[in-house]
Amino acid sequence: MTLELTGGPAFAAPAPKNPRWTRRYTAAAVTFGCPARTPERTPRVWSGRGLGLPEAELAGFAAQLRHVMKKDVYWIARAKCPDRHAGDAAVWSPGHYDDEDGFVYFAGPCAHGGPWPGYRPARAFSIALPRVRGLRIRVAAYLAG
Repeated sequence: MTLELTGGPAFAAPAPKNPRWTRRYTAAAVTFGCPARTPERTPRVWSGRGLGLPEAELAGFAAQLRHVMKKDVYWIARAKCPDRHAGDAAVWSPGHYDDEDGFVYFAGPCAHGGPWPGYRPARAFSIALPRVRGLRIRVAAYLAG
């Protein structure tokens, strides 16, 4: 990225050291990492039950979901999935805004690997690849509403 200053030369600005989102793929799931978050803005996950994201982060997360759906690994996982309805929006609940914490919650199959009940801050969480489409639909619907 190049930035031109008024009356001065252009210089190269380094890329941010901590990206807002990271993605790691297996044949069955995508794991989203969020290294640049303060603890109070870290996504909340209730393993196996749902995901909560700060409302201000939803547009960026929707872009992440879109990137996942462009990958061959996503389409291979969808083709191999025996559940024809795995990518349906009905797998996830509509987004619910909580005005106490500014998060939007989506009930659905998200995991962080911990056994704890309730929504917990999670620096990383996984979603089965065939389920990404349904979450993308729910996030887009929330943003459009």
